[in-house]
Amino acid sequence: MVEVIVYRYRCGIAWRDLPLMFGPWQTVWTWHSRMASEGTWDLVLAKPTAVAEAVRLIDWSLSVDSTIARAHQHATNVARLTGGFIELHESGSRAA
Repeated sequence: MVEVIVYRYRCGIAWRDLPLMFGPWQTVWTWHSRMASEGTWDLVLAKPTAVAEAVRLIDWSLSVDSTIARAHQHATNVARLTGGFIELHESGSRAA
């Protein structure tokens, strides 16, 4: 079960997309959910981290990426008035 759960996170796939050779995805998800709620995954991570930190294999440097990905104005689903018939119609009375 641990191999399947690690495989899922490593590949970044949804639970439903697990290969059939691992068995029903519902079973794997149930195991993962149970282990997460019991704190088992925290213990699994804490042991190797403590050992690696004791022999100075971990560099606790922090890197922050502030990359901005701008989307085209038409990529949003927000309707905006950008100068259509209504605005032109209203501006006609002010132009006189």
